[in-house]
Amino acid sequence: MIASERRPSTAGTDVCPPITAVVPTHRRPELMRRAVQSIVDQTYCGPIEIIVVFDACEPELPAVETSPLRVLRAVTNDRVRGLAGARNTGILAASHGFVAFLDDDDHWLPGKLEAQMAVFAAHPEVGLVGTAMEVDDGRRTHQRPVPLTVVTHDDLVRDRIAGLHSSSFVFRRSVLVDTVGMIDEELPGAYGEDYDVLLTTSQVAPIRLVNEPLVSVRWSGQSFFYGRWAQYAEGLTYLLDKHPGLREDPAALARMSSQIGFALAAAGRRREARPWLRRALGARRHDVRAWLGLLISFRLLSADVVARVANLAGKGI
Repeated sequence: MIASERRPSTAGTDVCPPITAVVPTHRRPELMRRAVQSIVDQTYCGPIEIIVVFDACEPELPAVETSPLRVLRAVTNDRVRGLAGARNTGILAASHGFVAFLDDDDHWLPGKLEAQMAVFAAHPEVGLVGTAMEVDDGRRTHQRPVPLTVVTHDDLVRDRIAGLHSSSFVFRRSVLVDTVGMIDEELPGAYGEDYDVLLTTSQVAPIRLVNEPLVSVRWSGQSFFYGRWAQYAEGLTYLLDKHPGLREDPAALARMSSQIGFALAAAGRRREARPWLRRALGARRHDVRAWLGLLISFRLLSADVVARVANLAGKGI
């Protein structure tokens, strides 16, 4: 349902095609305002429609100065509650042929869209363009490069490519809606929705990257899934079942098995965890996460302690 709306002009779109930026939010008004401001401040010469999707909260747009080329709209999520449904609500409400994602606690650096749209212009076959990122953990920022020009499906099966964050994504909307099928709302808790859409997109359209940190990702040390170990394991198992390549590639299966096993052990489902962990260690004897998961499964180590130490080192489980 549209709460407020100011439609954009489409003047000058031949050179700089219009873009819709989708910002899902849930009760984080100040962070969301900063995210929206970073879109308004883009150096991109074309129109940008900013759709803030309010998920299970009252719509209230931030007080930012807009212009005929920077139009702000509010909609409410009328689909499945959570990130997947909120993204899809924004995608379907989008007026333009390119759709960008930005989480409400992240922000873009000024030249982001300009750099990505130059890639689309040079490579009209591309369905998605991402960028590298910088991570802000509240104490310091550090860069996560992605030293690739093109990302293939095999690349993504072998490695999640942690530097490729959903807040950097710009999609050709026709590819996202008509071919990919948007964001999978059946993913448990929407966990891994970014990895899922990357795996699916890479099978139907090329993905290219700008290896510059053009999005700043806020890492507070505790993600939405921190401590939600059972949901984390359920989401990973769903991805493993959905994407055959993850099971067929031994390294990918070992990686996913160690993550699932660790999460199950941390959730207290110790006996269920051990077959996953043994599978991971059978493929990779030096898999640290799998060994930690085994220690947790035998109550020799605390999952919370491991997670806190990993977060202090700027890493996740």
